[in-house]
Amino acid sequence: MKKTLSLSLLICCLFSVISLHSFATATDTSVVVPAGGNTFTSNNENIVKKNGVSGWNNENTVLEIYVRVTQPGTLKLLLNASTDDKSTITAAIGNQSKKIKLTKNDTLVNAGEWRVKDTGYIKLELKGVEKSGNAFADIRSYTVSGTAVNSKTVFVKNNEGNFFYWGRRGPSVHLGYTLSNDIKAEWFYNEITVPVGEDVIGSYYMANGFAEGYFGIQVNSATERRILFSLWSPYSTNDPKQIPADQQIVMLRKGEGVHTGEFGNEGSGGQSYLRYDWKAGNTYKFLLHAQPDNSNNTTTYTAYFFAPEKNEWQLVASFKRPKTATYLKHLHSFLENFNPEQGNKTRKVLFGNQWVCDANGKWIELTDAKFTGDNTAHSGFRMDYAGGLDKSGLFYLQNCGFFSNYTQLNGNYKRPATSKQPVVDLSKLP
Repeated sequence: MKKTLSLSLLICCLFSVISLHSFATATDTSVVVPAGGNTFTSNNENIVKKNGVSGWNNENTVLEIYVRVTQPGTLKLLLNASTDDKSTITAAIGNQSKKIKLTKNDTLVNAGEWRVKDTGYIKLELKGVEKSGNAFADIRSYTVSGTAVNSKTVFVKNNEGNFFYWGRRGPSVHLGYTLSNDIKAEWFYNEITVPVGEDVIGSYYMANGFAEGYFGIQVNSATERRILFSLWSPYSTNDPKQIPADQQIVMLRKGEGVHTGEFGNEGSGGQSYLRYDWKAGNTYKFLLHAQPDNSNNTTTYTAYFFAPEKNEWQLVASFKRPKTATYLKHLHSFLENFNPEQGNKTRKVLFGNQWVCDANGKWIELTDAKFTGDNTAHSGFRMDYAGGLDKSGLFYLQNCGFFSNYTQLNGNYKRPATSKQPVVDLSKLP
């Protein structure tokens, strides 16, 4: 009897162990993270292609891969990688590093396991240690599994709609200013400050957006910055050469040193920019004028820029848009990164003291804004976006860099009124 009881207990225990093991395995989710849409390099080396990482041979180039988890737990990594001979690399999350040996024609390589203690974005770093062939590794994807991984784990899942490109650029974010439909807004005034350290290459900080165009500042390279004003043609195309003559944007005048021409790829129209070395930490003023002409169904848009370094308003450009007779509508600001190699770097911008002046010369302060995002944000492939009201009392936008504390989209915000009407003599502008 005792032997029978012992055997029964043993069987029960075995079933319990099997059940517990099955339960643990059931929560061990696995996802495949494509390298082409989720890898960045520490030095902006252009080795990330649509098919993955190719030609990684510089030991100073660190690969950065980001995934966002919604629960703590274990995280395991497999590399879908190959090398032309032998190599050694390391994989690290935080200060926990694992050494990986790669041999010729490897396919799936175990890269290690980590304990993830918090939710949010995780950065995985791959570093080259030594190699006997031409490259440390060519990498096609990363298989991530463990109890920290689930169906809500965030990464760029596929390249449908060219999302490896848009996903690496990161989400664009916007502030739409509330303006009553019965206001004939002829002028739009805004102030913009890029905090020190937030002037990242590839950033466009757009201050004065409207239904037909946009006006703001850019960081084009380590040595070049621009004031950019563009106006879309009423003819919808990404190729400016396709625009019929009667729907082309007409340049009327431009400021000293301003380049004017055409633009394409994201709609088409007229573009102007001034190379100007604006400074992070300084506040710049933007003023946009719309003058509709109902007699010939056109509107003339003129952009002015005020730099504290020069202490005067400068003309950027004046364009005429055909088949359009309107005052300013859909006023907004936005923040975008236009360089995919810079999508792993966070940038932020502040906007303050928004006003419009109507056709009767009355100034009206705008204090309400709605925070929205682009398709990359809405897809859920990237969740490093934020915006709303900053602690300084200014509106703000922030994106990219894989920060974890994102802001819910479509929120409404109200800033404190300043009652500081713009000090500008409209009749004396250049």
